[in-house]
Parts: sequence; C-alpha cells; structure tokens
Amino acid sequence: MDKKQIIENISIYVKDKQSGEGSGHDWWHTKRVLDTAKYLAQEEGADLFIVKLAALLHDIADWKFAGGDDKASSKVATELLTKYGVDKESIDHVCHIVDNVSFKGEVQENKINTIEGKVVQDADRLDALGAVGIARTFAYGGSKGREIYNPEIKFQENMNFEKYKKNQGSSINHFYEKLLLLKELINTRSAKKIAEERHQFILIYLDEFYKEWDAKY
Repeated sequence: MDKKQIIENISIYVKDKQSGEGSGHDWWHTKRVLDTAKYLAQEEGADLFIVKLAALLHDIADWKFAGGDDKASSKVATELLTKYGVDKESIDHVCHIVDNVSFKGEVQENKINTIEGKVVQDADRLDALGAVGIARTFAYGGSKGREIYNPEIKFQENMNFEKYKKNQGSSINHFYEKLLLLKELINTRSAKKIAEERHQFILIYLDEFYKEWDAKY
C-alpha cells in the first residue's frame, strides 16, 4: 500500500472515531493540527509522511479520556500502522511523537528530539492558543463539569503529571496552568510568530474577561 493510501485510510479511521466529540479533542482539532503541521513541515524541511501520521494519531486515544494512560494513543497507533504495513522504524518514530507530544503539567525537558516531532508538537500547541484555544478550553472544562471561573480557587504552578491529571480547577485557571506557558515551549522558528500572535490574543481576552466579571464599566 502506498503512502498516500495509508494516509487516506488512517484519516478515514480517525475521522470516524473522533467525529462528534464535544470536549475540543474532536476530528476538527486533529484536522487543524494536521494542516498546521503540514505547513510547518514544509517550512522546516521535515518528513511529511511521518508528520502526517503523527498529527493524525496524536489524540487517537488521549490520556485524558483513557484513564490517564499516556501510552494509550501509541498502542492504537502501533496496531493501526502495523495493519497498513508501515515499516517498524517509521512506527517507532510516530509512536515516540505520539507518546511525548502533549503538555503534561510541569515545564520540563522536551523528550522530542526530531524535527518531525517538534513540528507536530508545535501544531498541537498552536491549536491550544488564540481564539480556537480559548473555545477549546471552555469546551473541555464544560465536559468535565468545571466552573468557568472561581476567584476563590487559585491556579496551581509547577504541577507534575499526576497533579495535572487530577487537577479540577476552573477553566480560567487552565489559562495560567497551560495556555500562557505554551509560547515559551514552541520549538520551531516557523511556529514562534504564530504563537506570539495567539498568546497576545489570549492576554487581550483575559483582560476583557476580568473587566466583565468584576462589572467594571
């Protein structure tokens, strides 16, 4: 099976599995990550086949919906890619990206060391910023029964993965626990400018949010 057909088959599988999901981790999130990753790959000279596979499969069994299992997506990816005859080296590369692409709380050394992985990670992080990132934050918070904001509950800093998984703070707290940290974690030159613009949009949004919350006219 040629590479184009493999990508098409996996796209169909992922779209079918993720369509209708309401937490912001749906097919359209994956599609945006795929499109952004393709752009970044072209700018950075990354292997498009690996990038497309990793982008498509990065959330196929997200740990947030798999009982906290941060290897769930790579297990599905291995099975699927093996089925379609992808070589072991490529499977290992894709699974390494899938296992390490997500933000998991504390800012620590990035385990991703290939340009393909950095491109996909940047594309995923860019989708957590800007207007779409804001929308996804509230969609996810609503799916988990979180308050929009509670000024009596302060956001947490430097959480490890276990604390991050169990954190039940408000959606606004999530801006400080993740979104506003992402700009400094972007890997590639091509993604940095986009991240800066989207980061600034979030700051403007938060400023307006607090004005309305406090009824300041």
